[in-house]
Amino acid sequence: MDRRGFIAGAAVGGVVGVGATAAVLTSLKEKPAQQASVTPAAPAIVKDRVEFTMVSTWPRDFPGLGTGAQRLAERIGIMSEGRIQMQYFAAGERVGAFDSFDEVASGNAQGYHAADYYWKGKHPGWAFFTAVPFGLTYTEMNAWIRFGGGQELWDELAGDFGLKGLMAGNTGVQMGGWFRKEINSADDLKGLKMRIPGLGGDVMAKLGASPVSLPGGQIYENLVSGAIDATEWVGPWNDGFMKFYEAAKFYYYPGMHEPGSMLALGMNASFWGKLSKSDQAIIEAAAASENDWMMSEYNAKSGTALQDLIKNQGVQLRQFSDEIYDSFGEAAEEVFGEVQAHSDLSSRIYNSFLKARADVGAWTNISDQAYVQQRNRVLGL
Repeated sequence: MDRRGFIAGAAVGGVVGVGATAAVLTSLKEKPAQQASVTPAAPAIVKDRVEFTMVSTWPRDFPGLGTGAQRLAERIGIMSEGRIQMQYFAAGERVGAFDSFDEVASGNAQGYHAADYYWKGKHPGWAFFTAVPFGLTYTEMNAWIRFGGGQELWDELAGDFGLKGLMAGNTGVQMGGWFRKEINSADDLKGLKMRIPGLGGDVMAKLGASPVSLPGGQIYENLVSGAIDATEWVGPWNDGFMKFYEAAKFYYYPGMHEPGSMLALGMNASFWGKLSKSDQAIIEAAAASENDWMMSEYNAKSGTALQDLIKNQGVQLRQFSDEIYDSFGEAAEEVFGEVQAHSDLSSRIYNSFLKARADVGAWTNISDQAYVQQRNRVLGL
């Protein structure tokens, strides 16, 4: 797909929702974007039909993020056998990407698919329900949300804005970003205009950079024009599709800012509260399924995409030095101090996150991390 045409064009949002069969569920893996934009036959169940308009922060058919949101909308329609009538709108088709929050909180739409750290300007606690610097990996985030009190705190925060959130995707550990020049010390970050949202942007600001928040569809043009000097986005699969290598050749890892970026299905709280328990369970199951599918897809495709960037696009892979990472850590502590001081709820979210990072992280150190280190040592990987 041509990237420029992809960003410039957007199809009309379509209704989704058809009779559930195992074959159709399987097809979601193969053709998520096409499935989500097709108007199906009349629903099998007309009685008690639920209209569910979903807006998103992603361009239509954008790999992983956009197709995952479309797949989620399709799956909800399928699992409800058409009772829940889904209408999906990509960024810009109904409202702008960053207008999704207000569209759903106001009740003009029933749900959004987004990264909740986009809303940190409304309350810093939102950042923790996507990713924060030196935060939780995908498996650690799942543990915190489901069994460590994270969902309850998320419900409290979202409820204050008339919303209800569910986990609905993850991109895993993200890359550190694309830079026009080498970053050999923390001083090299000073004065850089970098697209980086969330608390990660606040960390960069502490180090003298100028963080800029842009939706995905606007990053490439700003990088090519020189309006920004650097950008982070996701990882090799998405970043290669966006062709950032045409404007910046230095690709740094690992990203301190988003170690397990969780995506959210945010819903209007009043809408959610009026649903039957059965429909709530369907939506919860669909969101949980997408949370797993999206992460699996990123893991499956990122390694091959990285090799293509290096071998065929002249990308120079660089690792942040320990000195730079230490500077990230010092700046992050300042940022977290400000978050704690914001409000009682911010402090409680941070302390819950901190406990999960310590408790779940301690187990990760002697399970996943220790095993991978030994496996790679023995196999010479």
